[in-house]
Formats: sequence, C-alpha cells, structure tokens
Amino acid sequence: MNFDAGWADGARQWQNMMGESWSRMLATLQPPDLGAAALAMQPHAPVRFDPDKLETLQRQYLQEAGALFAQGPAAAAAGADKRFAGDHWAHNPLAAYAVALYGLQSRTFAALADAVQADDKTRARIRFAMEQWLAAMSPSNFLAFNPEAQQKALETQGESIARGMANLLHDMRQGHISMTDESRFQVGRNVATTEGAVVFENELFQLLEYKPLTDKVHERPFLMVPPCINKYYILDLQPANSLIRYAVSQGQRTFVVSWRNPDDSLAGKTWDDYIQDAVITAIETVREIGGTPQINALGFCVGGTMLTSALAVLAARGQEPVASATLLTTLVDFTDTGILDVFIDEAFVRLREMQMGAGGLMKGQDMASTFSFLRPNDLVWNYVVGNYLKGETPPAFDLLYWNSDCTNLPGPYYAWYLRNFYLENRLVKPGALIVCGEKLDLRKVRLPVYIYGSREDHIVPIGAAYASTQALPGKKRFAMGASGHIAGVINPPAAGKRSHWLREDGKFPAALEGWLAGATQHPGSWWGDWTAWLKGHAGKQVPAPTAYGRGRQYQAIEPAPGRYVQQKA
Repeated sequence: MNFDAGWADGARQWQNMMGESWSRMLATLQPPDLGAAALAMQPHAPVRFDPDKLETLQRQYLQEAGALFAQGPAAAAAGADKRFAGDHWAHNPLAAYAVALYGLQSRTFAALADAVQADDKTRARIRFAMEQWLAAMSPSNFLAFNPEAQQKALETQGESIARGMANLLHDMRQGHISMTDESRFQVGRNVATTEGAVVFENELFQLLEYKPLTDKVHERPFLMVPPCINKYYILDLQPANSLIRYAVSQGQRTFVVSWRNPDDSLAGKTWDDYIQDAVITAIETVREIGGTPQINALGFCVGGTMLTSALAVLAARGQEPVASATLLTTLVDFTDTGILDVFIDEAFVRLREMQMGAGGLMKGQDMASTFSFLRPNDLVWNYVVGNYLKGETPPAFDLLYWNSDCTNLPGPYYAWYLRNFYLENRLVKPGALIVCGEKLDLRKVRLPVYIYGSREDHIVPIGAAYASTQALPGKKRFAMGASGHIAGVINPPAAGKRSHWLREDGKFPAALEGWLAGATQHPGSWWGDWTAWLKGHAGKQVPAPTAYGRGRQYQAIEPAPGRYVQQKA
C-alpha cells in the first residue's frame, strides 16, 4: 500500500469517528468524580465542524504524521513539556515515538475543538473534555511507554512496582490519591499551631480566639471567615506562613471561624442558616467579647461571599457592626467564573437541586476531585506516575495535606449557592436576592473594603476579583498579587517571594485593564500594605487581654484548634 494513501485512509477513518462520536465522548471523557457535571456538559445538539478548517486540519495531520515516520524517533523531541523532560524519553525510540505521536494528537484535538461550530460555552466544554482525555492518555501515565518508570523498576529489581501497587491499594482504601506524605502531619501538632482557644461554638462553627503576641492590641477585634468548603487552617499552616499568626503579631486581637465538617445531622442546612447562625453570630459574638460597637472582618474565597452577604443583611436591618472588611480572592459579581463556568447551566443546577436541594450532602471528596481535575496534569496524573508507576512516596508538604483534608457541604446550601450566584448572579442585582428575610442591596454596604485578587487564579479570575470594586460603593483599596488562588494569598513578607501591584490615586476604572494602566509593581508580599490599611481602621491600642473570651458568658471551652477542624469528611 502507498504510504500516503494508507495514512490518508487512516486519517479519514479517524476523522469519521471523531465527527460521529464526539457527543458520546463528552459523556465518557470526564473524570468519574465530576458525576453530575459530566451529564450536564453533554451537548444538546449534534456537533458540527467548520469544513474549511477540517480540511486544513486533515492535511496538516497527514503532513506531520508523514514527516514523523520519515524522520524517525529523532523528530520526537519532548520540547518544554516537563512530563517528558528526562533524557530517557529522548533516548528510548519507542518512548520518543509515543511522545511525538501524542504531541501530534494533542495539537490536532485542540484544533478540532476550535473548529467546532457552536457557541463559546459549548466550545469551552469540548475543549475541557478534550484536555481531560489528553491528560489521561499521556504516554507518561503508562508503564509500557514510560522509560523512567521502567528504568526504576530495573534498578530496584521490581521493588518500585511492588511499592507502587502498595501505594495504589493504600490510596484506594483512603479514597483519594496521596499528594503528600499525610502521615507526617497532624492538625494541632505541626499544622494549625498558633496558640488560642475555642470561646464559642454552635452546631455550625467554633469561634477561635488567639493569644496576643504583643503587649498592646488594637481596640477593634478582628474576625476571619474562611471558606466552609475547606478547613480554616489554610490560614495557619506553619508559623512562618500563617496569616493568622501574622495578624496576631501585628497587634490584632484575632478571631477565626472554624467550620464544622457537616454530617447527616446538618444535611438540611441552608445558605440562610450559615449567614444568620454562623457569620452574623460570629460577628456579634466577637463584638460582645471585644466590648466594642464595631469589629473588622476578613473573608477568604467563599467566606468572602458569605461575609458580603452577611454585611448586606445587616445593612438592610440598619446595622453596621463591622467597621471595615477585607475580601481575599472573593467572587461578589459572578459574571466571570473562570474555568468553573463549563459546568454551570440550568440543567446542571436543576439536577443538583433535584439531588440535594431538599437535603443531603455534597461529599467533600467529590468536590476536591473536581477542583483537582481543573489542573489534571499537576494535581492528578503527576501523582499517578510518581505514586504507582515509580513507587515513590510524595514529599511532605503542608499545603497539599490541607488540600486533601476535605469537607462536606449541606446539599441545600450548595444547590442554592449554585443557582443564585453561579447561574443567576443575583448578589449584584439590587433587591433580587432575599437572605435571612432581607432583600439585599450592596449599594447599602458602604464600609471601607480591602480587595485582593491573584493574577493567575483559575478559581476566582483576577478580573472577577476586581469586579468587586464596582459592586461595593464604599472607600476601597485593591491589590493584585502574583501566583494563584492559594499561593498568592499565603505569601508571607519574610519569604521575599513574588510581587504585588497597587494604585495610589484612588481610581477604579470599570475594567481591570484600566486599573492596571495606573498601577505600580512592588516586590514581595502584599501583607504589609494590607496590615497598614487594617491598622487605620482598628482603633487605638489598648492593653492586650490576659484571658480568653469575656466574663462568664464567653470562656475558653478547649484549646485551639478545637474539635471541629479534626472531623474528617
């Protein structure tokens, strides 16, 4: 058979398969943990391609494939892809061919996604599904094609294979892929170690108060509201990178909400329950303990959305117990939800409402898997290769230990959040949202706000973080940090890492690009700028308290970090 004719025939067969079965593939290419999202993401009409782009793509595929086989494995350079960066990949003919073919298929699939004749969201969903499949099909994920894993098996006389199987069985028992050596960490022993005590608790949260590290503290107490989709100690990993300890060291009398990990007893809890009985209750409790008419508050990620909702409820009631707020990587305006938008539409939200809107739990492991598959090469397949093919134990890393310590969510809370925020974006529409019996209007939330966004954040895009400056009418300060959703926030000054951007003229153009045009880059962490801002709203300094809580009503219940953070999903 003529070589070109054979490849042309194969390409035609491949193209026919792609054109006829793409819709079916979308349902099967999703990571299994995405569950309902995979169903919701199926296209509602047959997928069609731009004929001209398709013809060009076929011709390019034939040309590149022919060149590859004509030039041999020397053409299979790994390039910049770190999965194939080792010398073994270039020197092993089979591996080199596999990498080259994989690169060709990857480029072709990406171009196919761009050639789809559909709306932007459908193309984004197809692209996401394609990326998941390509990540799973990488030659590095298979022992037969991975020369590094093969070499390790030879060098260890098969011991690496045995360890890999043991690692696989261990991870199957625990229900998730090990990203770090979890045996090296214990909450309260070497993470979440800042000294403090639980001074209040109810069925939703414990309130932690921290021991002062200074002789004097600011008179207005400071409350942190972390996201309830994770555990609070992302703010207190190690003494050197603890935002909590840093705040305490700056003379802030610091309190933190530690969420209970929901079980079936909380399966009916709603967004209203969390706003009234958790966030507002925490605000009032801290205010009473501090003996002040106002406190300062911080919300991180979903905790920031909850804090903003609580402030709007209080404003509707004519109450102003919070003097200033800090929002870290927070969505208030959900116009741009980044990569998560591929999951959200009416069908998906309605399915979740049917499944758990009246009761039930959104399992923490399902949610954690979904977030991991947003970056599959870094947070999934990297560990499959290391743990199972090479039989390695991942190094101890506090951040990844926290990332694996997942939490459940009450179904009604989760379903309401999806519809009213991610799908309908009602928080920024005056009077469109009723929470705790009050119509919310962010125009009434006039307190000063410090807003932080991370430039490479894939969960809260930097433009979406900046959009809060347009939704909140009070005096504002915006800071943009380098890196992503977590690393950008947890960036202590002593580390001397990354940069941040500030603008000093007080202007907030409608779009981020306009703000950046007048911003200045500064080396290092944004924490110092934020601390100086917070001190301006914290009141005078007073002698630090010598005991936790206040009087008989609020006394130390148990040492920090408390019981709730120890609960496993």
